[in-house]
Amino acid sequence: MPEFLQVEAAPWALPLAAILLLLVAWLVYRLIAGRGSSLDKALREISFEHIQSLIIPSADEGEIQVDHLLLTSRGLLVLEIKDVQGTVFGSDKMQDWTVIAADRRYTFSNPQPALYDRIAAVRQIVREVPVAGRVLFLEGANFSKGVPGMVSTLAELIAEFGEPDKQAAKVKVEAFMPHWELIRKAAG
Repeated sequence: MPEFLQVEAAPWALPLAAILLLLVAWLVYRLIAGRGSSLDKALREISFEHIQSLIIPSADEGEIQVDHLLLTSRGLLVLEIKDVQGTVFGSDKMQDWTVIAADRRYTFSNPQPALYDRIAAVRQIVREVPVAGRVLFLEGANFSKGVPGMVSTLAELIAEFGEPDKQAAKVKVEAFMPHWELIRKAAG
C-alpha cells in the first residue's frame, strides 16, 4: 500500500469507538425497554398493587377467574381487557357485540355480565371496600354508536382512577391493605 494512504490510528481511537458503540447500544436498549406498553404504564400509574390471573371463589359455590385486579386509592378495580382493532358495536342490552375491522368482521359475547360476576366475587371477600369494574378497550377500538356502561379507554381509566398526589393516595391504600390480603388468601 502506498505510504500516503497509510494512516496510523491514534492510541485512543479504539477505546473511543468501543465506548461509542456501547453508548449507542445502551440508548437503543433504553428506547425499547423504556417504551413499554401503554397498558403497563397505565396500570402502574393507577395501581399500587396488581394481581393478574387470579382465581377466587364465586358467589355460586364455584370459582371465577379475574384477569386483572388492581389496588387503587379508590378501592379495588376489576379489569377485563379487550384488545380489538376496528369499530365496535355494542350496548348494555346486546348479548353479542360486533367488531368490524378493515379485513374482517366478528362477534364476541357482551363482557359486562361476566364483569358483574367478577365484581360480585371480589365484593364477597372484601365486603367493606369499594370494588369497581371496567372493560378496558385498548387503542384501536372505536365505538361509533356510543360507549356502553363500564367500558373505558386507557385515558379514561387514568382520569378516573389516577391519583396525582401519590402521598395522599398511599394513606388511602394502606387502609385497604388488610382487605387486599384477604383477596390473596382467598386465591390461595
